[in-house]
Amino acid sequence: MHYQVTTIWGKSMRLAEQVCIVSTQLPAMERYGIRLQLTRSAVSVPSNIAEGWTRESKKEKAQFLAIAHGSLSELHTQLLICERVGWLFPADLVEIKRLIDETSRMLTVLRRASRSLEPP
Repeated sequence: MHYQVTTIWGKSMRLAEQVCIVSTQLPAMERYGIRLQLTRSAVSVPSNIAEGWTRESKKEKAQFLAIAHGSLSELHTQLLICERVGWLFPADLVEIKRLIDETSRMLTVLRRASRSLEPP
């Protein structure tokens, strides 16, 4: 199956799109600070899912899924910081937080499944 038809890749792409859009609300002084970090971590999630999906080795695939999961946690933390300092509003982050939660759950399931396939 091609990664572009997977639910997890589609959700992570939607997440990246939404983060890119909401990041334009950040103060201009943050264009090369938190805004750049937000967009990089958001883009990293679907990118690493796609790269891992195309790897033949289960170990490599698992590694890229772990990187995607790490980027997702990084993104979530950065968004919470922006919310706490008042740069982004909770109402603007509802869909993004939902997508983060759903993507995280899916990554957890995929990573657990890949671990159960590993030889002891």
